[in-house]
Amino acid sequence: MENNKIEDYLLEIGAVQIQPNDLFTWTSGLKSPIYCDNRLTMSYPHVRKHIIDEMVRYIDQLDEEVDMIAGCATAGIPHAAWVADRLNLPLVYVRGEAKKHGKGNQVEGDLSQGSHVVVIEDLISTGKSSIASSEALRESNKKVVCILSIFNYNLHAAEEAFEAKRYKTHSLATYNELIHIMKEKDQLNEEEYGKLQKWSADPQIFTKN
Repeated sequence: MENNKIEDYLLEIGAVQIQPNDLFTWTSGLKSPIYCDNRLTMSYPHVRKHIIDEMVRYIDQLDEEVDMIAGCATAGIPHAAWVADRLNLPLVYVRGEAKKHGKGNQVEGDLSQGSHVVVIEDLISTGKSSIASSEALRESNKKVVCILSIFNYNLHAAEEAFEAKRYKTHSLATYNELIHIMKEKDQLNEEEYGKLQKWSADPQIFTKN
């Protein structure tokens, strides 16, 4: 499967669940016909190696030099660690909010070790968690070169949020490409494909009903 896309690997290991007629409910209350569990990639060495290969390849071609990797807690941490190890760069990780005890840190690790950071997240939905992590790094006087994720739901709200904060983003796999591949593999019929397209254009469509 060396020539396969990340979407193919996610489908291979069962990381993607599509339920257009039995919707998932996200923490935000949003009703969704898809759930992508990128945590499963940790358990498949050939899949995680391919993901790290692609992340390292992308970072290597960035115009700006990168001297630190940051993982978003919790699902972004293992992939950030593997990338940092491959590139021999310092690693930190970022919580959604500062701890309520101890040193009260939101960012863990030695921030003095770098100034230009790539933030690694497992997936991007609304973009809120990635932006919160990146803002914590900005407040620590770090330059966020890019937010890099395994999967992106292609929601317009996320795109607008990143543009408003002027964050460069890149995802190895996308929702639009995923459902296209599933249709090509006859894993979605026309009705299901149409429903999934409608959700992408208006993610509130099923929540309103």
